[in-house]
Amino acid sequence: MKTLLSITFALLLAAGPLAAQDAAVSAEEQAILAEEARLEAEEAASAAPVNDPTAPNPAPAHPELRPVLEEFGGEAGLTKLMDTFMAGLIADPRTGPFFANSDQVRVKRQLVEQFCVILGGDCTYTGRDMKSSHRDMQIGRGDFNALVEVLQVAMNEHNVPFSAQNKLLAKLAPMHREIVNK
Repeated sequence: MKTLLSITFALLLAAGPLAAQDAAVSAEEQAILAEEARLEAEEAASAAPVNDPTAPNPAPAHPELRPVLEEFGGEAGLTKLMDTFMAGLIADPRTGPFFANSDQVRVKRQLVEQFCVILGGDCTYTGRDMKSSHRDMQIGRGDFNALVEVLQVAMNEHNVPFSAQNKLLAKLAPMHREIVNK
């Protein structure tokens, strides 16, 4: 809508007679349009995830695991799991500092997407690769292990069968190579 308004306004300015009648307003309006265009471009650039082309796929689909997704309660079950998982991550002194100032809603949504795709669901992962996402976080092996422990506690609280937990964790474990960076 904002773009359509900007384009319409720019066309009116370019029409001529109106712009010629009041050059001061026209210059001010043009500056506003330029600023709006700059802000739109900045917003579009920040919304697009930046991925490392050398990083492995963070959400490889495993259609054979679709029955495991059902053991998690489907996408709705994953969403509930992520609420518990995030609360546990924040509460745990080992992982809390990594998540306290994050966009927790976005992180939970992307984890649901990622787990859903990995477990053969009809979801789309919209996040970045693990290498890019964790690049500046200084995550050690102990930090990664603490996160896995918190995930296991959350899965137990949601009565996810142990075999289903292991199947998911087996797919997530290799990601430590892109996440652990100190």
